[in-house]
Amino acid sequence: MTYSIPGSVDETRRLILKGAAVVALAGLGGIRFGLAPALAAANDKYPEAAFKVKGTDDAIKALYGKTAEKSDKVKMDAPEIAENGAVVPIAVTTTLADVTSISILVAENPNALAASYTIPAGTMPSVANRLKMAKTSNVIAIVEAGGKLYSASKEVKVTVGGCGG
Repeated sequence: MTYSIPGSVDETRRLILKGAAVVALAGLGGIRFGLAPALAAANDKYPEAAFKVKGTDDAIKALYGKTAEKSDKVKMDAPEIAENGAVVPIAVTTTLADVTSISILVAENPNALAASYTIPAGTMPSVANRLKMAKTSNVIAIVEAGGKLYSASKEVKVTVGGCGG
């Protein structure tokens, strides 16, 4: 059995090695769980103007420059009734090929665009978020795939306002 004196070289070396191991494992975990492509996509240009637009149609045009068509290949999982508008869970998935982005809009929010994701090539087109909703509203998912826009929508009833309500 060996003992080390607090503040000794051996103890300092052990702390450095433990720290290095934690950093290495965190990096490997990020690569394993697909965080590297998501972080690379974060360098895309932020759609600031689209996040400031009030209506859904205007936000879609500001973000994409075109309109979307409804598709049964875009699936949105959202509650019918949200008990608290401050945290409304929304998930969007699709079976469409060549997905490049997924956006979520809330029609009755002060700013319609709630979230917009760039989907790197080879990544599963699936996103989830907890949105803040001011009041009962249609939630719209927009998927850009193969240069076209596809959408799905669902009305979510909010019983307690999340945006100051």
